Amino acid sequence: MISLSSLSAGRRRVGFSLALAGMLAAAAGAHAETKTLYIGMNGGNMEKTYTQYVFGPFEQKYNVKVVVVPGGSSDILAKAQAAKDKPQMHLMFLDDGVMYRAIGMGLCEKQKPNPNLAGILPVAHIKGDMATGVTISMTGLAYNTKVYADKGWAPPTSWLDLADPKLKGKVVFQSLSSSTFGLHAFLAFNKLKGGTDSNVEPGFAAWPKTVGPNVVEYIASSAKVSEMAQTGEAALFPYTPTQVTILKSKGIPVEYVHPKEGGVVLMVAQCVIANNSEPQLAQELAAYLLSPEAQGKALENGSFNPTNTKVQVTGTAAAEQKRLNDYVKNSRNVDWDEVNKNRAVWNTRWNRTIER
Repeated sequence: MISLSSLSAGRRRVGFSLALAGMLAAAAGAHAETKTLYIGMNGGNMEKTYTQYVFGPFEQKYNVKVVVVPGGSSDILAKAQAAKDKPQMHLMFLDDGVMYRAIGMGLCEKQKPNPNLAGILPVAHIKGDMATGVTISMTGLAYNTKVYADKGWAPPTSWLDLADPKLKGKVVFQSLSSSTFGLHAFLAFNKLKGGTDSNVEPGFAAWPKTVGPNVVEYIASSAKVSEMAQTGEAALFPYTPTQVTILKSKGIPVEYVHPKEGGVVLMVAQCVIANNSEPQLAQELAAYLLSPEAQGKALENGSFNPTNTKVQVTGTAAAEQKRLNDYVKNSRNVDWDEVNKNRAVWNTRWNRTIER
C-alpha cells in the first residue's frame, strides 16, 4: 500500500514539474512572440521623436520592438535596393520624391485598407496607397536674423532673394543632385524664370549670373547648415519650418520665411517594404503611424505636421499645426513622375555646370 506521505510527496513533485514546465513554456513563448521590426528613417529629431514618443503604444500592444535604421532618404533607398531579394527592413520613411522612385523600383507593397487611411489628406495617398504621407511640410527659406540685423537688411520675402546681389557669398545651397531642399528651391526659381517641372532650361540658363555668384558653398545635405548659420557664413538657405524650429531650439539665430510665391510641398512618406519577413505586423505598424494618436504625438514632441486631418492637439502644438497648414495651402506639389523621369540628366548637368 502507498502511504499518504509518499503520495503527497509524489503529487508535490508532479506539481512542481508541471509548474516548472509551464514557466519554461511561458518564457519560451514570450521570447518567441517578441519580434523586432526595422524601420528606415531620418536620424536626429525624427528618430528621437518616434523612438521616445510614438512607437511605444504600438510596441506594447503587439509585443514587438521597433528599431530605427537611421539615414537620409537616398541612404535608406540604397539599403532597401541592395537587400531587395531579402529585405532587412520592414518599413521605410522617404521624402516623397524619393518614395516615387522606390515604388518604381518595386520596393513597396500596397498598404492594406485600414480606418486611418480615410483620415489622411488626398495628397498623402501616393500611387493608390503604395505609399502614404506621414508628415507634411514645405520647403521655403530660412534666414540668419543676426546677419540681417547687423547689416540692417529687411527680412527676405521671395525665392528671388536668393539672387539679391547684396547676398554675394552669403547663400548656402543644398545640392540639387542629393537634396530635396535644393531641388525644391531650384524648381521654385526655375518656375519664376518661366520653367516647369519638365522644362528646367530657364533655371539652368539664369543660375550662373543670378543665384550662382551668391553661393558660398553647395552642400550635399543640410548637416552643415547648423554650423554655418552659427558662424554667420549662411545668411540665407532653403529650409523647412520644422528644421528652423530645431535650429532655434539650439540657440541659432534663424527664422523661417514662407516665400510670397508659395513654398514647395515636402512630405515624408512611408511604405511597407515588399517581401519583408513580417508582412502583417509591418502593415499594422504602417496603419498605426497614420493614426491621430501617433501623428498627434509626433506633432507635440517633434513639430511633425500631421497628414491625418483628425489629429487634435492644444496649446503650442495647435498653433504650430495651424501655422503649417496655412503654409501648406500656399505651397505647390511637384510633378514627381515628370521630375524623376529627368532627374539623372539634371543631376549630371548640375554637377558639371553649377558645382564644377
